[in-house]
Amino acid sequence: MLFAAGYMLMAGTRSLWQLMLSYGVLAGVGFGATTPPMFGAIICRWFERRRGMAVSLAMAGSCLGQFVLIPPFTGMSIALGWRATSFWLGAAGFVLNVLLAVIVIRDDPVPMGIAPYGHVSSPASGAAVHASHSHGAADLSLRQAIRTRPLWLFAVSMFVCGGADFLVSPHLVPMVTDQGISTTTAANMLAWFGLLSLAGILLAGPASDAIGDRVPIAITFALRIALFLMIPLVQTEATFWIFSLGFGLTFLVTAPLTPTLSGRLFGFANIGLIAGFVTTIHQLGGGLWAYLGGAIYDATGSYALAFAITMGLTAVVLVCMLMLK
Repeated sequence: MLFAAGYMLMAGTRSLWQLMLSYGVLAGVGFGATTPPMFGAIICRWFERRRGMAVSLAMAGSCLGQFVLIPPFTGMSIALGWRATSFWLGAAGFVLNVLLAVIVIRDDPVPMGIAPYGHVSSPASGAAVHASHSHGAADLSLRQAIRTRPLWLFAVSMFVCGGADFLVSPHLVPMVTDQGISTTTAANMLAWFGLLSLAGILLAGPASDAIGDRVPIAITFALRIALFLMIPLVQTEATFWIFSLGFGLTFLVTAPLTPTLSGRLFGFANIGLIAGFVTTIHQLGGGLWAYLGGAIYDATGSYALAFAITMGLTAVVLVCMLMLK
């Protein structure tokens, strides 16, 4: 609702503060409410079997939506102007979200007497549906989880993960063009970066169902260490292609795994709050490192130092992830 309202109000803005309020605050808060912790938490309650695959498929919709909808929305903006486009996008989003919330989305199957997909009832309880979907993990509140070591190992890992994500994604094109590679080629690298991120998110969920949540995240960190090590040593068009494709593949791996791992560590009763807390830490790392990456480049004329620091921190959180039980 807030996201839609922000877009509709943005159409009538006449000053910077109005734009910041409508788009930055209202739309921003609304967007935050529809991020992975929210729908990841809902999906986790509906699935016990193939939970990772279900979350991955749902989150892949955002990637697919960008790929499919941005071109027509761009054409709409050219034809009608950005104000009209903003208003009608907000209005359409409002109607669609109301219909989904009222007719389709249900938070938890248990109060409805429905077993989550893959739920196996014990012989003693017959067909009864258990309130917990946590595979043995005790249901902790956010306050209780914050007092545990696993929560902080996980949160620190996601802080560094977010930092790496937003060091690379906004700086990829200038980093490539600084090496004399054409803007067109750099833009193509970014496009394939996005396409590979869709592949990564689709692979992450099934992988977590097969081998657990920690291993795909650890593999992601290990691959990133190798990529961060490669670029300062060999800077050619071929290595930048390898870097773009490899990092793109890892870019969204943790998105579906954050709610599933949170639930397995701390139970599913408060998964929205706990996964939301971890995701907030991830985004704080991303915002900080996006800025620091640019500041380091301005001071040194190179991203090498930023890459070296990020590679070292990623090695540390790889160990943290392996320690997570």
